[in-house]
Amino acid sequence: MKPSDPTLERLAIARGLLLEPYELDENKLQRALATVFEHDADFADIYFQYTRNESFSLEEGIVKSGSFDIQQGVGVRAVVGDKTAFAYSDDLSEDALMEAARTVRSIARAGGGSAKVAAKFATRKATPLYAAIDPIASMDAVQKVQLLERIEKMARGRDARVKQVMASISGEYDVVLVARADRKATAVLAADVRPLARVSVTVIVEDGGRREQGFSGGGGRVDLAHFTDARLAEYVQVAVDMALTNLRAQPAPAGVMTVVLGPGWPGILLHEAIGHGLEGDFNRKGSSAFSGRVGQRVASKGVTVVDDGTIAERRGSLSIDDEGNPTSRTVLIEDGVLRGYLQDSLNARLMKTASTGNGRRESFAFLPMPRMTNTYMLGGEHAPEEIIRSVKKGLYATNFGGGQVDITSGKFVFSMAEAYLIENGRVAAPVKGATLIGNGPDALTRVTMVGNDMALDPGIGVCGKDGQSVPVGVGQPTLRIEGLTVGGTG
Repeated sequence: MKPSDPTLERLAIARGLLLEPYELDENKLQRALATVFEHDADFADIYFQYTRNESFSLEEGIVKSGSFDIQQGVGVRAVVGDKTAFAYSDDLSEDALMEAARTVRSIARAGGGSAKVAAKFATRKATPLYAAIDPIASMDAVQKVQLLERIEKMARGRDARVKQVMASISGEYDVVLVARADRKATAVLAADVRPLARVSVTVIVEDGGRREQGFSGGGGRVDLAHFTDARLAEYVQVAVDMALTNLRAQPAPAGVMTVVLGPGWPGILLHEAIGHGLEGDFNRKGSSAFSGRVGQRVASKGVTVVDDGTIAERRGSLSIDDEGNPTSRTVLIEDGVLRGYLQDSLNARLMKTASTGNGRRESFAFLPMPRMTNTYMLGGEHAPEEIIRSVKKGLYATNFGGGQVDITSGKFVFSMAEAYLIENGRVAAPVKGATLIGNGPDALTRVTMVGNDMALDPGIGVCGKDGQSVPVGVGQPTLRIEGLTVGGTG
């Protein structure tokens, strides 16, 4: 039997959930778009979404909470110049769709003439990066509870000092359908089915009256079979080892010093302090430290930063973005030189460039904007051991907790969840209470060594911007950075 076309498979799923139950079809979508274009607009789109979420949480040996919810709706947008009109509804009837179309039409240039919408949608093809599966249905409730109980047993069995285990498992089944048209009389239909699953583990250990915690977890656009016992044991090991390390940690020193960042999750610093400043909206408005600097050196040689939404099964990946455009691998900084920005359709058009497939929104009730997918720094030529040996005195940060960032300036403050002193080229005592303070664009120019051990995070990233949250990925190799300010408690 000939395998089904993934694009047509996803379209069929989207039609079955979002159109057919409400007696909608492509002709009615054409009619709604034609209503918007009765006045002169640059482009318009209709975004349908169906999302099902489920989660279970374990604490003190029992599953204390669980949740399940379904959301669905449609958002209609019209764009004229740099102005946008937007309406949304959780009612998927034809009446609600047409009312939204008439509402957003008001932004268009009244009396400026009308544009004719293409008679037929072209189907937007995209490379499938993950299976069109429902993670929630991949295990029954009993199996999910048993999985959480195995995590607790693994953690308590790893060390007698483990006093409390908190674990959670979550799944999401997200189906989107995008119908889009522009004044050039082109019309496109695109669909995606987006699975998402995650396991989180937090442990609290106690020794001699001192209590510390560690955390771990991971996931991606997979089903729950991804969480094998071997993978769960790895999460548990990371969380317990972090907590035990912090038990013996001494107060962190303060001052300006050389900092070595470990691979993987520490790339959250790159994402927050630098990545947001490379998004198109901030640069179009001139509010980013990187505005107008394409072609200029903005980082040390050897620093190459990319955003890649095309990595199979990664948390931040998308076969299409929320405007129906295929995602891409975008080189933002190449060997220290700024090459471009992340673009959605609106900002790309106003900046006279092409969309990079980075138009993202939290749900049908929000407007899309340029957002990161999986953002990371490529590896260099130095072994991580060589980087550590090169530092006479400094700090080695292997894991980060929370932080605050001024997106436009890049100024940041991040707490280090796990960090160590470096003394005479060796990793020494762990430290507690360290914070990293600096400026992202400035920090890029202070990178002096780039490791050959680039790693992506395990699949836990969530990015916030303008009140919207979306799943993302981060990553980097081991980095040596000179002259960063460390806030400490010692």
